[in-house]
Amino acid sequence: MAKQRPYSKYAIEAASLLGEEIKACRKLRGWSEKELAERAGISRATVQKIENGDMGCALGLVFEAAALVGVELFEGQPSLASQTQYMQMIKAVLPKRIRQS
Repeated sequence: MAKQRPYSKYAIEAASLLGEEIKACRKLRGWSEKELAERAGISRATVQKIENGDMGCALGLVFEAAALVGVELFEGQPSLASQTQYMQMIKAVLPKRIRQS
């Protein structure tokens, strides 16, 4: 049996909240779990795990489900593209010993 990794209370609550938001938005769209699963290219069981805040779900799958149902992950923030560009600028000024290739 695999040993479960401990997560902080904050991380668990964040995953739970995001799962609830995804579930609420899915229902507002009138989609079933199966329909979201088909659109996301995942199983219905994975949708259930995401909506239940399961910490073992791949982050990419959670973000994709959120995007499909219209959950805004970084609302009130600059666009993801501009944030990515900013982080690349920060990375460029870091010493070479810190940068990853």
